Amino acid sequence: MTDTARIPDKPALEGLESVWGGTWEREGTYRFDRSAASREQIYSIDTPPPTASGSLHVGHVFSFTHTDLMARYQRMRGKHVFYPMGWDDNGLPTERRVQNYYGVRCDPSLPYDAGFTPPFEGAEGKSVKAADQIPISRRNFIELCERLTVEDEQHFEATFRMLGLSVDWTQSYRTIADEALFTSQLAFIRNVERGEAYQALAPTLWDVTFRTAVAQAELEDREQAGHYHRVGFHRPDGGIVEIETSRPELIPACVALVAHPDDERYQPLFGTTVTTPVFGVEVPVVAHHLAQKDKGTGIAMICTFGDVTDVVWWRELDLPNRAIVGFDGRIIAEAPEAITTEAGRAAYAELAGKTAFSAKQAVVSQLRDSGDLLADPKSVTHPVKFYEKGDRPLEIVSTRQWYIRNGARDDQLRERLIARGREIDWHPDFMRVRYENWVEGLSGDWLISRQRFFGVPIPVWYPLDDAGDPRFDEPIVATRDLLPVDPSSAPAPGFDEAQRGEPGGFIGEHDIMDTWATSSLTPQLAAGWERDPELWNLVFPYSMRPQAQDIIRTWLFSTVLRAELELGEKPWSDTAISGFIVDPDRKKMSKSKGNVVTPTGLLEQHGSDAVRYWAASSRLGTDAAFDPQNPTQVKIGRRLAIKVLNAAKFILAFDGRADAPVTVPVDRSMLAELTSVVARATRAFDGYDHARALEVSETFFWTFCDDYLELVKERAYGQPSPEQASAVAALKTALDVILRLFAPVLAFATEEAWRWSHDTSVHLASWPTGDDLAARGEAGGELLELASLALTGIRRAKTDAKASQKTPVLSATIVAPTASIALLRSVASDLRAVGRIAELSFVEGEAFEVRDVALAAPSE
Repeated sequence: MTDTARIPDKPALEGLESVWGGTWEREGTYRFDRSAASREQIYSIDTPPPTASGSLHVGHVFSFTHTDLMARYQRMRGKHVFYPMGWDDNGLPTERRVQNYYGVRCDPSLPYDAGFTPPFEGAEGKSVKAADQIPISRRNFIELCERLTVEDEQHFEATFRMLGLSVDWTQSYRTIADEALFTSQLAFIRNVERGEAYQALAPTLWDVTFRTAVAQAELEDREQAGHYHRVGFHRPDGGIVEIETSRPELIPACVALVAHPDDERYQPLFGTTVTTPVFGVEVPVVAHHLAQKDKGTGIAMICTFGDVTDVVWWRELDLPNRAIVGFDGRIIAEAPEAITTEAGRAAYAELAGKTAFSAKQAVVSQLRDSGDLLADPKSVTHPVKFYEKGDRPLEIVSTRQWYIRNGARDDQLRERLIARGREIDWHPDFMRVRYENWVEGLSGDWLISRQRFFGVPIPVWYPLDDAGDPRFDEPIVATRDLLPVDPSSAPAPGFDEAQRGEPGGFIGEHDIMDTWATSSLTPQLAAGWERDPELWNLVFPYSMRPQAQDIIRTWLFSTVLRAELELGEKPWSDTAISGFIVDPDRKKMSKSKGNVVTPTGLLEQHGSDAVRYWAASSRLGTDAAFDPQNPTQVKIGRRLAIKVLNAAKFILAFDGRADAPVTVPVDRSMLAELTSVVARATRAFDGYDHARALEVSETFFWTFCDDYLELVKERAYGQPSPEQASAVAALKTALDVILRLFAPVLAFATEEAWRWSHDTSVHLASWPTGDDLAARGEAGGELLELASLALTGIRRAKTDAKASQKTPVLSATIVAPTASIALLRSVASDLRAVGRIAELSFVEGEAFEVRDVALAAPSE
């Protein structure tokens, strides 16, 4: 029963987040109770762990609300929802933030300083240059990373709680915590044991700013201005072969010229040699199908290494390695052995130590002097590969790295991964194509090692020979009982710390795992794989993976890969892919573009339900424009939430019971229409179409408030009678259903209104079904629609006459088809009451019309 003392005089949205957020926490509303759940009753969510670095942005609010809508819906459907929250602590963004925030940089050669105090606290943006940052030991640096990520996580959690995420906060995890280290390292060890993880010295995409390797999934092409240089290579007969290159500084690293095997212009040259200009190195002319006849002169130089195609040519044609670019992006001091002439070595010496840009200028000058620059450089704009978080073009250097096989060179694994993707239900379905295109386009195995500091250590050591040189082909891999372990500070099995770095001793692996190598295990991290078998068996495979579309190639693919390699099954039954948030100019919001909106002010200004409504209005996979200066959808959502509160207060004030008989036809018609709305909203949610569920519920709600509630309120206010009881029962029944329909979206307003008449949370109430209403409604909602049309016609007549809606009507006529007349007569008394109509008549006609509305004079 309604306790009127609970209903405020003026319902408001302000403050509901703190009131009900605290109540949910105290009551354990969203707590996952494994003891009460069977596998069939569980809906488990593999939640994306946001990077705990800096601040959340409005895109997080957008996509995490989509997840929460489904969590709340499934909970109301009777499921035990496993909804954890993870924090992605490690990775380059965290390290960069720590460097800027504290004014430090990591130098692994320095000893640990137990009393170290950073020079700044919160100096973001004031100490970006490495020269201005104080070098500290790796251990000191990691301690600062851990300190700052914990602070960021607390801010993130506070924002998510304000948003109303129905997360079980007792099920949270951190990707750098001991449990995550154990899981990540154990999975890696299993990969090694099965031959899926391996180490190799190979050409590697390298970011010279951050001094780390970069995986294929972390690349992005950016259009860059450059120049094509037409250069002559010398034939033995005195002729020249003209090539065009945008990287003349790599001529000292040239190992061959290549043309397409069908190119008749160069077929006579295949199997012969030419000599490089300036540096005088004899290189072969070879054929390969990747050469493009219509690019430049149709023949290109292969250098070690200018781009990824060079790597393919180098590998498939078994060419020598003459790499000249160092880890710092500068030309190395030692010239390739193939440069043997005095003039060639002198020319190379002019390049040593220069950046690639300066070296390019120097080589162009040398080519001009030698007469081998055959034309003025031609300006071009072309795509150049960058690390997605980097500011300088990537180089390709030879490094020793760890890889995990991903199907790039294994057709059977590739087909298994594609098959797994087809076993998953994608929402929307077209996103599956992006996954398949990525798998089919893989060109190399997954490079998982990173030359960074804050992350999961690779659990490997290397023995040293008698000369103190590492035997990399004999790695010592940690055993399970040692995990978690950091080889840079713990001795290898069978050795003691005194043997570190000594001949006959060992060295530890200093590289850490790529952040995706940990995030690819989020199902395992959250569900206690190999740590909590009971929980693992309850929730895996998960029900849903929600995520953004831009990380299908990274997070989604890598999770499918790890599940396939370790478990031989798909990690979830469904995946829900959110679109991007774009600014008013339809540009994707990102920190690098400076157009990101942080959500805290938005939530405080408009209320969380308003922001949740905005997010819920967008379908999965669809980009949503957001204008912080005029957030129209947010304002609409706020209006809706306020209307829900006011309508609930109004309805609950009527004297009567919700379970009284509903006998009046228009009341039964309204409930019949609501039955249809429930069915449509349920189908939409079952199909992961939350926007459609909101749309049908909201459309009905406004009709309910503007038409039905207005139509029957006079009767509901009247003296006790079967007709009055019918109106009140219909109103309260409908309100009960409407609050539950809106509960996933308007989490706070519906809870507030629900608690005025219930002792438990609306979010633990059952989702409405047609069975709840079928016995009380007519076969359809035609009468409600006709009554709404009649009411609208009467209102319009008063508006056209510029009269108040309270103006009495002396007489009015409704024209309607014969079949509709009988229905309308049943609602005549309500129409007369709400329209203040003295005489209402009905006339049969072909089309519906309200006419001959005679208004009383103002004085009457």
